[in-house]
Amino acid sequence: MKTVTQHIRDRLLKDCEPPTIIDAEEMLRTQWSCSFERYMRNRMAFGGYRYGTLDDNDLPRRDMVGSIIARANRYLEDGNQEHLVDIANLAMVEFCRPSHPNPHFSAVDDGEHVEELP
Repeated sequence: MKTVTQHIRDRLLKDCEPPTIIDAEEMLRTQWSCSFERYMRNRMAFGGYRYGTLDDNDLPRRDMVGSIIARANRYLEDGNQEHLVDIANLAMVEFCRPSHPNPHFSAVDDGEHVEELP
């Protein structure tokens, strides 16, 4: 059974003549930042020397989520994009070594989307 969102999407796409088809390889190429990934990888590699590697089971527990929130606030204050790279890496570490009591991945469209700026 289709959801309301799927019905609306189908109707909107039907009104698009001709339908815009974007090649999957093109979508993968345009929806990623290689420079952002390079900053992430470089910082993760250096962090491996400083804090230990992701596969080290003897690493002390750290507050990744609290650090993400703190860095997001710093980014809002100063605009330094280094904080965004740190946020991405902290999120990845939390994903790989979760601190949440019930970590899981459930892909759902919760209706929350990024709002446009004025």
